[in-house]
Amino acid sequence: MKFILDHLLIVSIVVLSGGALLLPALLPRGKRASTLEVTQLMNRGKTVLLDIRGTDEFAKGHLRDAKNIPLADLSSRIAELDKAKNKTIVVVCQTGARADKAAKILEAAGFTDVVGLDGGLTAWQAAGLPTAK
Repeated sequence: MKFILDHLLIVSIVVLSGGALLLPALLPRGKRASTLEVTQLMNRGKTVLLDIRGTDEFAKGHLRDAKNIPLADLSSRIAELDKAKNKTIVVVCQTGARADKAAKILEAAGFTDVVGLDGGLTAWQAAGLPTAK
């Protein structure tokens, strides 16, 4: 106890930095699907793949049959997805970090079954799965 009181500044820095490292793990994320689960959804045929990366990133490589609507344009172009409201929307970005934001936009627009590709296109390619150009 004496050590903690004598080194209060250092102890508080350690506690705050530890909390900052744990915060992303504790925050609620949207639904995620692994590469295997996304492959299974694609094989069932009731899936729309939505790539929210920029057009230049999309041109370098993307999942086959993915529709590209950049995240910045998603709110204004969401009507393009109205026919897919009864399907599962799989949101794909580069690492999976932006997928949650897109999922929230889609859920606010009335889409009920939205999942993000866990790890994004990076995880897809690491698993050796095919991409299109």
